[in-house]
Amino acid sequence: MTALPDPARKVAVVTLGCARNEVDSEELAGRLAAGGYELVDDADDADAVLVNTCGFIESAKKDSVDAILAATDSGAQVVAVGCMAERYGSELAGALPEATVLGFDDYAAIGDRLDDVLTGRPLVPHDPRDRRTLLPISPVARTAVVGAADAPAIPGHGWLQRRRLASGPSAALKLASGCDRRCAFCAIPTFRGAFVSRPPAEVLGEARWLAGQGVTELVLVSENSTSYGKDLGDLRSLERLLPQLAAVEGIVRVRVAYLQPAEMRPGLLEVIAGTEGIAPYFDLSFQHSSPGLLRRMRRFGGTDDFLGLIERARVLAPAAGFRTNVILGFPGETEDDVAELERFLVEGRLDAVGVFGYSDEEGTEAAGLPGKLDQAEIDARVRRVTDLVEELTAQRAEDRIGETVQVLLTEDLAGTDGPGAWLGHAAHQDPDADGTTTITGVPDGAVAGEIVAAEVVGTEGVDLVAAALVPAVTA
Repeated sequence: MTALPDPARKVAVVTLGCARNEVDSEELAGRLAAGGYELVDDADDADAVLVNTCGFIESAKKDSVDAILAATDSGAQVVAVGCMAERYGSELAGALPEATVLGFDDYAAIGDRLDDVLTGRPLVPHDPRDRRTLLPISPVARTAVVGAADAPAIPGHGWLQRRRLASGPSAALKLASGCDRRCAFCAIPTFRGAFVSRPPAEVLGEARWLAGQGVTELVLVSENSTSYGKDLGDLRSLERLLPQLAAVEGIVRVRVAYLQPAEMRPGLLEVIAGTEGIAPYFDLSFQHSSPGLLRRMRRFGGTDDFLGLIERARVLAPAAGFRTNVILGFPGETEDDVAELERFLVEGRLDAVGVFGYSDEEGTEAAGLPGKLDQAEIDARVRRVTDLVEELTAQRAEDRIGETVQVLLTEDLAGTDGPGAWLGHAAHQDPDADGTTTITGVPDGAVAGEIVAAEVVGTEGVDLVAAALVPAVTA
């Protein structure tokens, strides 16, 4: 009698952190599916739970630890991967014996590693290392090393193995991994490594694949999108790539995330602001606006530089969207510095602003700087600027009343808000972070992923309420 094959082992994937991590999780999911694993949504139904952790700031690390501990309640084997796992390795494994900790170099054989875990074969967690040292210092010299058999793993670049875990019409697409900047507060380059661009043909290939999966909006992500192409010998690579991505059949919108203000070239500004199919959307990493404090952060620019950049973009695209993140309480920050940041926020009229309190990150220059502020003072400044931001971004949304916006439909609200009502996001709204648009009067037969032109008629905080103007554009 022939023995029946063993049922497929089941694995649930839990993702913490940013869109870059979401791409990594989808690569891991694809590799696991190719290795015979069945992907499930519920940890309680899984033999193993893969937790893709975030190691960016203290609160994100706490969320990752909480997710690992919560996964252990399912009774499944828990495996920690991602930034926090890579950054701390054996240290994290010692602190959380409930989980097996794997690094980026385990990604290519993730199915085998889960087999090891489920069969009880012991795995030795890696010792953390500075991944910036694994590739040549010269950006262009990296291209010869990246494709080598013994090259360090670069998560999220194995798109041929990618399997979508989300079902919406928007999807992140990685332009590059790593970062060559040395911001004093940031540890990301040490565990993500040096900046590595993906070849344009590879990015276009993944874009076509995503379009075939029903995606109509691409969100281009990396640690620093403005650096794309510098290791390929062409700093204008992104300007050339964007129109090609917008021309991919089935794609109706492309947006770029994670832009560095100091690297915004006039040509890139013009392409983002003026190319059909590219969202006039500027996700600019300002972090602060006080020139002196920015120098302490090992960054460039200041209020007047940043306001000038925003104005140049608005001349090209008056309805352009702007978002940023700012840090309060960096060592040495004064009341004058905070006032300067507030001036920038008031005059900049941004659509979305994330406000974060500074916390020491081990291994960074800022951790050793004098002038540390008390936590109570940091918290007070965060509350103060958050209150200001909420007022300013709500006002910015109100300024858009009467404006025509292009809304990408995401959810049919007919069952709750009546026929022709949809939820979506306009060109100035990132699908995950910048508010939503509720649109009424959408023609019958519309489907998620289409774009509808609408007039803004009201607001609810940063969210817009709009009325459809024309029939939906076919995706």
